Amino acid sequence: MKSHYRVVVIGGGVVGASVLYHLAKFGWTDVCLIERSVLTAGSSWHAAGGFHALNADPNIAALQAYTIDLLSEIEAESGQSVGMHMTGGMTLAGTPDRWEWLQSAYRVFQSIGIEDVHLITPEEAGALCPVMSTHGILGGMWAEREGYVDTTGTVHAYAGAAKKRGAEVIEHNRVLELNQTPDGWEVVTEKGTIRAEHVVNAAGLWAKQVGRMAGIELPVSPLAHHYLLTETIPEIAALDKELPLVVDLEGFTYMRQDQKGMLLGIYEIDHKHWMMDGAPWSYGVELLQEEPDRIENELTLGFERYPVLQTAGVRNWVNGAFTFSPDGNPLVGPVRGKPGYWCACAVMAGFLQGGGVGKSLAEWMIHGEPEADVFGMDVARYGDYAANKRYIRETTGQFYTRRFVMTYPNEQLPAGRPLKMAPAHDAMTAAGARWGASYGLELPLYFAPSPGFEEKPTLKRSNAFPIVGEECRAVREAAGLLDITGFSRFEITGPGAEAWLDRLLASRLPAPGRARLAPMLAPDGRLKGDLTVFNWGDGTWWIMGSYYLREWHMRWFHDHLEDGVTVRDLSDRIVGFSVSGPRARDIVQRTTDGDVAALPFMGCGTFDIGLTRAKVGRLSVAGELGYEMHVSAAEHVALRRTLLEAGAELGLREVGFNAMLSLRLEKSFGIWSAEFTQGYTPAMTGLDRWIDWDKGDFIGRAAALCEREAGGPAQVIATIEVDAEDADASGFEPVWHDGRRVGFVTSGGYGHTVGKSLAMAMLDRGLAVPGTELTTHVVGAERAARVIPPSPYDPEGKAMRA
Repeated sequence: MKSHYRVVVIGGGVVGASVLYHLAKFGWTDVCLIERSVLTAGSSWHAAGGFHALNADPNIAALQAYTIDLLSEIEAESGQSVGMHMTGGMTLAGTPDRWEWLQSAYRVFQSIGIEDVHLITPEEAGALCPVMSTHGILGGMWAEREGYVDTTGTVHAYAGAAKKRGAEVIEHNRVLELNQTPDGWEVVTEKGTIRAEHVVNAAGLWAKQVGRMAGIELPVSPLAHHYLLTETIPEIAALDKELPLVVDLEGFTYMRQDQKGMLLGIYEIDHKHWMMDGAPWSYGVELLQEEPDRIENELTLGFERYPVLQTAGVRNWVNGAFTFSPDGNPLVGPVRGKPGYWCACAVMAGFLQGGGVGKSLAEWMIHGEPEADVFGMDVARYGDYAANKRYIRETTGQFYTRRFVMTYPNEQLPAGRPLKMAPAHDAMTAAGARWGASYGLELPLYFAPSPGFEEKPTLKRSNAFPIVGEECRAVREAAGLLDITGFSRFEITGPGAEAWLDRLLASRLPAPGRARLAPMLAPDGRLKGDLTVFNWGDGTWWIMGSYYLREWHMRWFHDHLEDGVTVRDLSDRIVGFSVSGPRARDIVQRTTDGDVAALPFMGCGTFDIGLTRAKVGRLSVAGELGYEMHVSAAEHVALRRTLLEAGAELGLREVGFNAMLSLRLEKSFGIWSAEFTQGYTPAMTGLDRWIDWDKGDFIGRAAALCEREAGGPAQVIATIEVDAEDADASGFEPVWHDGRRVGFVTSGGYGHTVGKSLAMAMLDRGLAVPGTELTTHVVGAERAARVIPPSPYDPEGKAMRA
């Protein structure tokens, strides 16, 4: 062991070994892995080792595909067998909704280029797995590249390949302390102290403690997980091929062959947390006592699905702990305020996702950004609110229990809620608000007409569809009142604020008393934000964006902060409402003696609105004449009451974000996580029209200019109309032209005021022209579609500029 390394990876499981391997592969060889016991001690040694294609996040599914491809490479490179069994695998559906969901998922795989997946009938499923009962199965999805590995062999293959490239592995050496230094970290271990530029928390069951060593509270918790191994089963021993991996979603089980017997794993409804503050340091190659009574119902379903189990002997029970995050996805990336500290935690499917996590983290450390859009596993998708122990318990338990439970796009889950609420939350609830959650904050989705209304979970248009339609028409015909607490607000001040913003943002900065749309880029030219910047004219600037990106954006601001600049997150102190619609000006003017009528489009200023002193911007995500009013949290209730009273005679109606999503589609306005992501460039999304190419240098200018001078991107965003019936596109459905896949839907829905099913799609540029005939798949069913001109409602933008 040396006294200095460029990177110290803490944790010798599959994730830590993968990070070490990828760092060495990409050229950083002065790296070491420190393991308190031996490689695999913790969760890796007892993992079932299965790998499969399915993931609800297509970006993570793509990284899983990378991991599967990588396994044979590290085996060859290291000389260590990974025990690869490429058996193929199938996911089964036992309800009509689940079958529709699988058909939709199949199309998503096509969108992201995973071609070795296809749908199968119950009869085909039975032929592929002859020891399985097909009773109740409606269909399934088969994937060629599914199977399982030898978990211990795989970890040693990653580590062995890393060592061949110059990395070092140090076992039996626990990390005792982490101390931040001006140039990195001091890693105090049982065998001495190491100085490192970077440390990686890949500590698995001990991630909580290794986070606390750096003053970080990570939202992670271990939960217990069962599987059983049988003795030899004659029916399996008689087969001339190995059984496939099978996931029975309605049965809460997964199955694979183990020698001449079977492994049956269970995601039990009655979940059980274990050592929420982290495993004991002495824990290692050990198991928890099995609890068959706690999983009795799921075991019964498994034994019914595989009748051969009813006469098989159980050779061994495995009840081991795995670490989960609130949404089940990994926690990866840098932590704001802790330069050189990196997370690679909560990778509960380590043998499936470990390769992708290692690749992305190594790219991030070496190049500044990962190649893939990894926001779905970025540690910055959570804020301080998620460190609450009860929140962690509720959300991780909910994820575990619902691991194989059908979750609908319009379904609102209860764990960790309500947490953050706007001051007028109770008043809006009394008015019929139905709530969703974003970054811990309750957001109004729509306002139900009767107290007893309940929205039914569905993959198609729900019973709330007509309610949202009425809200949309209210905005177009009169005015809608929307709670805009769920936007982020950052205040930028200081003598260097203007110059800093000019370098940070790609747009021209607005003049005093004006606002402007502002794309923000990474050095490689890809997007880092679709923001709105306000110049209040007194040396104070605001940046507004998506509420759930608060920590993600704050980390970016912090990483690029300069002397003479102060950035404050105002998002929980400043709240507000917007009024949008043709009568918006009349309504707002009734509340003030200020000259709101003189405020130009994209203008901003300070006005007395009723008894409140509000910062007002004239803009609207609905594409209508609109005003956004921002006040202190203590004034939120008063502002709402003032606006409702002023608009009572003018048709003002409270509306939710579901209506805004419909209205913005009618204007071809993109949103973050759909049309705008860190995987796209401004030219792909149309945000390049806001770039000021002549203002001088800004972050990402060289890369964006290179793309423009090279002729532009291969794909661009376009608006399409879909011949839908009772369902609308939602995202990642493939788009076809003459039988060839030419793109995919980024988001979709119903345009209530134009009476059309609309979507925005990333298409091959040559086809992104109005009139191009296409098809897409909505909830698995093929539908005709066509490219239409952008902004099907008010294409000239006269309404919002009125």
